[in-house]
Amino acid sequence: MREALRLARLAELEDEVPVGAVVVFENRIIGKGYNQREGLSSPTAHAEAIAIENAAKTLKSWRLEQCELFVTLEPCIMCSGIIQQSRIQRVYFGARDPKAGAVVSLYSILSDARLNHQVELIEGILADESAQLLSQFFRRIRLKNQWTKATVDRRRDVRVVEGA
Repeated sequence: MREALRLARLAELEDEVPVGAVVVFENRIIGKGYNQREGLSSPTAHAEAIAIENAAKTLKSWRLEQCELFVTLEPCIMCSGIIQQSRIQRVYFGARDPKAGAVVSLYSILSDARLNHQVELIEGILADESAQLLSQFFRRIRLKNQWTKATVDRRRDVRVVEGA
């Protein structure tokens, strides 16, 4: 999970939502990823999706049955589908995602008995560090957006005065 947190910090440096993920096979990292939706202009460039794609390429198989995924944030619906479809054995995640989490918060996709594959879940691994990283990122984004809005508002005020 420490490596996933390191990757999340890389995402933050690129102004991406700081989420990192690694896939482990036989105690060896075989896939890494961090959010790159902005940089790649792709709605599917989530940390988990990238890490799983890299792991599949490493093993030359889409079946990751003996693999484990470590991710700093509870996976969303899309990523839960990818996890389920790739047959990952176990998922460890840090912080819950009350707005988009599809593992325990909003849905239970990975443990749904109606699906052909269920995934073992272990939550709360370095959860405080993961949550703090996300909170700081979104706080910074909100402050930046407030500053930008205030600057735009001041420019509008100047235009009104100039046009009087």
